[in-house]
Amino acid sequence: MSMFVLIPGAGGAAWYWSHVVPLLQDAGHQAVAVDLPGDDASAGLAEYTGLVVEAVGEQPGVVLVAQSLGGFTAPLVCEKASVAELVLVNAMIPVPGETPGAWWDNTGWAAAQQGAAKAHGYSPEFDTDTYFLHDVPSQIAAEGAPHQRPEASAAFDSACNFTAWPGIPTRVLSGEGDRFFPLEFQRQVARERLGIEPDTMPGGHLLALANPEGVAGYLLRR
Repeated sequence: MSMFVLIPGAGGAAWYWSHVVPLLQDAGHQAVAVDLPGDDASAGLAEYTGLVVEAVGEQPGVVLVAQSLGGFTAPLVCEKASVAELVLVNAMIPVPGETPGAWWDNTGWAAAQQGAAKAHGYSPEFDTDTYFLHDVPSQIAAEGAPHQRPEASAAFDSACNFTAWPGIPTRVLSGEGDRFFPLEFQRQVARERLGIEPDTMPGGHLLALANPEGVAGYLLRR
């Protein structure tokens, strides 16, 4: 039996993992999604890290899973908790000392996002339906609406003060249809910053909502 600790992306709603957690539990594992105070202007990466470490507790060798902005919390947790494996899902992958706010320009995200939009024929102007919900079933999108909250600037202004990526098994999972972080962009960032070739599966940026069975199956293939 493994314990999976799952970090959400911007907004911090643990609900994001609500369709994956039961599948992990049904397979005989422990699984907990951590709710983070994304809309708290006084809470940054240090506070997020503390909450995730608290969720890990004394459990040895957890599988830490991080979505999108959660990629900035993940290496900080790895320095403070017993993590056996790290899985980054459509994640922002930092370098030591970087802030999430600087990541966009440092990685060339805007040009990649705009280029993918033009190449695939959808609007380069961001809106939630086009970039996040385009492949999420409508009933799941409606279910999630009450859980949404904006991400305050505190986390984006926080430096990710870790020494180096941990020497533990690490996997990167990318959605083939991610419009927010296009697949080729994710591949480039993962190669340059981790030396890892991402695994891919059908689904967009909100992969755990668009393809929960696929994500759960991937996590269970250790």
